[in-house]
Amino acid sequence: MEYLPVEVIGNILSRLGAARNVVIASATCRKWQEAWRNHLHTLTFNSNDWPLYHDISASRLEILITQTIFQTRGLQCLSIILDDVDEFSAAPVIAWLMYTRETLRQLHYNVRTAPNINILEKCGRQKLEVLTLAHNTIMGVEPSYHKFPCLKSLSLSYVSISALDLSLLLTACPRIELLNLVSLDIVMSDSQATMELTTNSLKDIYVEAVSLDKLILEADALEKLHLKDCTFEVFELIGKGVLRFLKIDDVSVIHLDIGENAENLEIIDVSNFTIMWAKFYHMISKSSKLRKLRLWGVVFDDEDEIVDIETISSCFPLLNHLSLSYELKEASIHYGLQGCFVLENVVELELGWTVITDLFSVWVSGLLERCPHLRKLVIHGVVSETKTHEECHNLANFTSSVVKLMRKYLQVEVQFEYE
Repeated sequence: MEYLPVEVIGNILSRLGAARNVVIASATCRKWQEAWRNHLHTLTFNSNDWPLYHDISASRLEILITQTIFQTRGLQCLSIILDDVDEFSAAPVIAWLMYTRETLRQLHYNVRTAPNINILEKCGRQKLEVLTLAHNTIMGVEPSYHKFPCLKSLSLSYVSISALDLSLLLTACPRIELLNLVSLDIVMSDSQATMELTTNSLKDIYVEAVSLDKLILEADALEKLHLKDCTFEVFELIGKGVLRFLKIDDVSVIHLDIGENAENLEIIDVSNFTIMWAKFYHMISKSSKLRKLRLWGVVFDDEDEIVDIETISSCFPLLNHLSLSYELKEASIHYGLQGCFVLENVVELELGWTVITDLFSVWVSGLLERCPHLRKLVIHGVVSETKTHEECHNLANFTSSVVKLMRKYLQVEVQFEYE
């Protein structure tokens, strides 16, 4: 499209009667001046998608983007992602936002300006439903409950914001359902050791690469909680028990409390995490609706702790997908598989190792015996480039043992995934 004359572009667009979304690279801006202004609802400028952005000066880009935006009417989605571009002047950027604010439903914004622009002030009290901000500073949020009356999704990445402003911002979004917080620079006041976030509408929150002493999240409607690569001394969730999905990945936390939110959990996914099994089990023990449990790469706080599979079987009767990977010890086999329990509904089983030993073969065999309706077995392993004779011997023995097992369990599909 970049090399087509404007007449051809206009002819193509005129034949697309249902067209609503067109992505325009800046080099084509001057070529579509007459092409369907009233039908263009989505406009995207992304420096990652088009390398030629790096050969154009910031001032030239300002002109091209300004000319493009001012040729639209009724723009609903504006995406300006300029990661590697020098700072823009504040004036043209403000003009873009003011020109589109009355019709805009989505804004994806990553633009550096001098001086910094208060994006929230320019976009507030409008029809905006989705707001994504990156590499910006937010300060001085007004405590106005109706600041963003229509906003349903808010994503902040590499944003500098105070704990108070983040709390006020969430309060200013009475209909928010999705919140993404990634690599935030959170400023705490001298008298403030706890960040408290309160929302009645939030359903889904994703927090990555955030470090805080104490975070208290009060969200009565929360259904999905995902924490990744975070550090907390204390994390507390207060809600009305509608949480269905809990994922914790590479998180360091001394005290984790989800309160009374475990009863409706259907998926629990914990990886690269140090746990006290007795305390963690107590937290999730009321999850009678649990269908998927994943404990992957977990480390026990007490070296004598084990995962009691019999207890898992009795407390999670609906469980159909079980994934386990942790350091196996003789006690894990002896005590973890004791009893006559059966994982009646488990149809998919994932097991993994970091260092292959004979214990792993015994563990796999013991779990297979207790899954009478198993349909799929996935084995994850780590195979080093330099293997000792003992490692090769153990791997060969394990392979032979799996072959023997599969002759016994012909109905089970076996899949190997090695790193």
